[in-house]
Amino acid sequence: MDKRVTIYGIKACDTMKKARAWLDSHGIAYDFRDYKTSGISADVLAGWCQTLGWETLLNRSGTTFRKLPDSDKADLDHAKAIALMVAQPSMIKRPMLDAGGTLVAGFRPEVYAGVFGRGPV
Repeated sequence: MDKRVTIYGIKACDTMKKARAWLDSHGIAYDFRDYKTSGISADVLAGWCQTLGWETLLNRSGTTFRKLPDSDKADLDHAKAIALMVAQPSMIKRPMLDAGGTLVAGFRPEVYAGVFGRGPV
């Protein structure tokens, strides 16, 4: 498979570790972008939101989001969600996988297997 694969997330995240281990065990080469250290542009997030919806990208279950003041959580929309995720990348669902333009939010082995045409290991 000749898809350019990039995985975005936070290095220390347990789910990221599982996703990277899955890719490694299936021999899939990838670039890793740590958006906690490198940040992420509003343009990239807007593109992901256009494909998946901001509701999918915004990690509302994480502590970073839960600790926000109620005023920041109120009246969420596309623009406000992107601004929050740019300001605090920990609020972005992880990992984000871009496999040649196929976007996947989060990690589920069966979904990755379907994207790459691979069975479980």
